[in-house]
Amino acid sequence: MMTMTLRSSAGVESQWAVFPGPSKRQPPAALMLLKGETQAYRRALLPMQPSPSKPPLTPSAVSSKEETNLGVFSPFQMLSLTQALKAMLQSCGDQRRNTRITAATGVPRIQSDECRGARPWRLLPWHEVICSAADPSGAGVMTNDPWGQLQGSGSLHSWWQSEICSLERFRSLREKLVLLDEAVAVHDGNVITAILIFLKRTLKREILFQELEVRQVALRHLIHFLKETGEQTLLLDLLRFLDRTEEVALSRYREHLSIQDAEKRREFLKGCIRLPFSSEDAVHVQDHYTLLERQIIIEANDRHLEASGQSEIFRKYPRKASILNMPLVTTLFYSCFYHYTEAEGTFSSPTNLKKTFKIPDKQYVLTALAARAKLRAWHDVDALLTTKNWLGYTKKRAPIGFHRVVEILQRNSAPVQVLQEYVRLVEDVETRLNLAMKYKCHDVVIDTYRDLKDRHQLMAYRCKVERGSAEEDKIDSILSNLQIRWKN
Repeated sequence: MMTMTLRSSAGVESQWAVFPGPSKRQPPAALMLLKGETQAYRRALLPMQPSPSKPPLTPSAVSSKEETNLGVFSPFQMLSLTQALKAMLQSCGDQRRNTRITAATGVPRIQSDECRGARPWRLLPWHEVICSAADPSGAGVMTNDPWGQLQGSGSLHSWWQSEICSLERFRSLREKLVLLDEAVAVHDGNVITAILIFLKRTLKREILFQELEVRQVALRHLIHFLKETGEQTLLLDLLRFLDRTEEVALSRYREHLSIQDAEKRREFLKGCIRLPFSSEDAVHVQDHYTLLERQIIIEANDRHLEASGQSEIFRKYPRKASILNMPLVTTLFYSCFYHYTEAEGTFSSPTNLKKTFKIPDKQYVLTALAARAKLRAWHDVDALLTTKNWLGYTKKRAPIGFHRVVEILQRNSAPVQVLQEYVRLVEDVETRLNLAMKYKCHDVVIDTYRDLKDRHQLMAYRCKVERGSAEEDKIDSILSNLQIRWKN
């Protein structure tokens, strides 16, 4: 970087920063202040010192619509400035120089084989030098910084404009970190991810992890990216570095999803039991291993029974799929369907599964009811919903509510006699009447209106039943009963 002092026609001196670098790229939009024939000159020439009556020029101030103390340069003044620049660059060498002015920007470029490896020179506003540097003094500004390379504004601007931009020019660690910080500051997730991929490829893991530890936004982006791409090795190393032991264990546990063979998955889960899970997660991992181990035993036994044809239920209802790697509820349904009557001591017994995995009563009743209703085993349904107290008295009980029992039975084409038994047990009168009318349980509707002593509703319902049916005779018998005190 070099500086030069120019004196305008009014006698005002201004200092300028001269940087080598390509000028094909348009300067940042913040510098495009004016339109017309002087746009290129005013865009290329910004004085270092602002007017004493106005505050120092900052990027935000430049991007505003306010007037600044920018002088209007004519083509003749521009030519004079170019000549002054030529004179200043004489110290770069005595070899022949090739001078031309870029048509797009109007910035003078001077080719020199001796100056900075034959790189072209251009003018850069001093306030942009300050903003491009990592420190306020601008001491760390590199001499071939193309339009704010350290700040990363050139590359980020290219991405925003959907242009191709190479990151290979960012070689030092400081440049890469400033580029990452700028990407985080603009809150663009795609740009952050692209820069993290570049850093992952060009930095050592230890250095990358140390720098990301103090940049939580970028760290979260990288963790999410590694999870999505399945780079488990790097993800585990990163989580171990951050001392996130539980996340390390969970990431390791997720690898079982890629193992298709049941035996290999069981051995993998057995090794996961020793990982540092939380107390709650450790119970789930242990249950997962136990369930898969039991599924392997049940699958081998049932495959043999189905192939031999010794079991009637397998002949009548052939299996459609294996139960290996199935959820616990699916395994319970399978056991209730094929092994409902087995003793509790067997692995395939539904009651054994309920006890081993501590399945709640609601979940067990709901699953077993669906399985036995599908087989139309109504006596098993009745036994499932019948409980006995300590005095030996029996009572119907449904943890899921009898209204749900009725819906499940109706979906499995239960006869009206079975439905009526459980519709009567619905406690809410309005719900009971709605279900009885919906599923044509006439006896339940008639008995409910009788208990409510609602003569009008009973007479209205008489018109809905078939003429000469048993239900009509029952309604007539109730209406003619003089012992009932009707409320209307």
